Amino acid sequence: MLWKRRLKNPCLLSTLLLLGSLCLVSGCTEKDQPRTIKEQGTLRIVSRNGPSTYFEDRTGATGFEYELARLFAEHLDVDLEVTVLHSLEEIFQSLEDNNVHLAAAGLTITEERQKQLNFSPAYMEIKQYVLYRAGTKRPRSPEHLVGSKITVMAKSSHNEILNRLKPDYPELNWRTATDVETVDLLDMLSSSEIDYTILDSNEYLANRGFYPRLNIAFEIGQPGQLAWALPGTITTPGLIDELATFFKKIKDNGTLRQLEERFYSHSEQVNRIGSLTFNQAVEQRLPKYKNMIEAIAIEYGIDWRLLAAISYQESHWNPRARSPTGVRGMMMLTLPTAKEMGIKNRLDAEQSLRGGARYFNKILRRLPDRVKEPDRTWFALAAYNVGMGHLEDARKITERRGGNPSKWADVKDNLPLLSKRRWYKGTKHGYARGNEPVTYVQNIRHFYNLLNWTDVAKNRTPPPQQVEQYIPESLRRNIKPL
Repeated sequence: MLWKRRLKNPCLLSTLLLLGSLCLVSGCTEKDQPRTIKEQGTLRIVSRNGPSTYFEDRTGATGFEYELARLFAEHLDVDLEVTVLHSLEEIFQSLEDNNVHLAAAGLTITEERQKQLNFSPAYMEIKQYVLYRAGTKRPRSPEHLVGSKITVMAKSSHNEILNRLKPDYPELNWRTATDVETVDLLDMLSSSEIDYTILDSNEYLANRGFYPRLNIAFEIGQPGQLAWALPGTITTPGLIDELATFFKKIKDNGTLRQLEERFYSHSEQVNRIGSLTFNQAVEQRLPKYKNMIEAIAIEYGIDWRLLAAISYQESHWNPRARSPTGVRGMMMLTLPTAKEMGIKNRLDAEQSLRGGARYFNKILRRLPDRVKEPDRTWFALAAYNVGMGHLEDARKITERRGGNPSKWADVKDNLPLLSKRRWYKGTKHGYARGNEPVTYVQNIRHFYNLLNWTDVAKNRTPPPQQVEQYIPESLRRNIKPL
């Protein structure tokens, strides 16, 4: 199926004004909207830029919200058209103007929003965190935020939380930024431009590796639920019913869980110190080997960021690394593997990288065709660490326990069972430290995402910031009208 992806400048939003004539203004009945979308052949959504919503990498469009929307368009058997806007205000305006069918933008259902919008069934529970910068005093409650520089997105659920707190903390002040994204707020906090901001827990997970010096201070407000927003000017029971069917299906068949695993789980156990060390190595050590890694990656058809992440996990980019078990070099090859791959000197960085890339590709080719990407890569990484035999044992255990042996989200839950006698005694290859390949894959995915998103961020143009300054009442009383 051909997917349409049209990124538009917010200033050109007017070009969206019903060129194809949405059902909402074409006179169709409320129940007919899914049918009309199918007749038009396009599902139009609006989103925002970021790791948890929508962004473009070397392969094209991706992001948790984008992948969900792509699946829904597939469910309707239509193309997908994405408009990316820079602020929540523009997203809500687009819905109000009926320019799109829905907003897939990591939106929390709130009482205020329900007065203006309709919502799909919720697909994720989240918490809201106050974030602070390491090295500064950690606030423990809203009372400790008084007198500090706080910025949140305008029209956000976080602004609603602060408004609800205001009567209890009259001196609590903050400002709302109209044209910023999550990354901009994190940049502002990281650079000491502000003292605190508020982030949803899923966005914190998606971004924590890029900002290892930013920590959770405390949870604020009540837990919330994420959902897609639909125009609220009319009710759309037909589309909402279709969404209910879709979300039930992807929850029941495990697709939603697999998406969550793909975009969030690799960051759940990330060590802050490990991220700091990696970021330092990217600046200080990677430049020496980057050209070599890129050249070898091209030679073997591997994403250079993946090869870089594997070699960092193996040796921290130290060509003379050595483990207690005798594996050596940049890719920590055993003597038998080095010999098999035609490597004469494991301590030579180029030879080690080439041998590791060749071995990784060999594992990839041995995996069953039914294992598709990205799971195929995660399986190959696990086998690189623990061996193909143990991976196959874990896949058989997964199938025996009712899981999908071709999905990493299921197999990674069963790999640790290889260390338990009850499970490994019936396998072909016996005992293995099954937790190790899970951690191994998790770390490499994290390092890979850091390298990938760093490249995306370099090419990203930050939206112009329009800040609405909150003026304390004490100052308002002293302002004289002109």
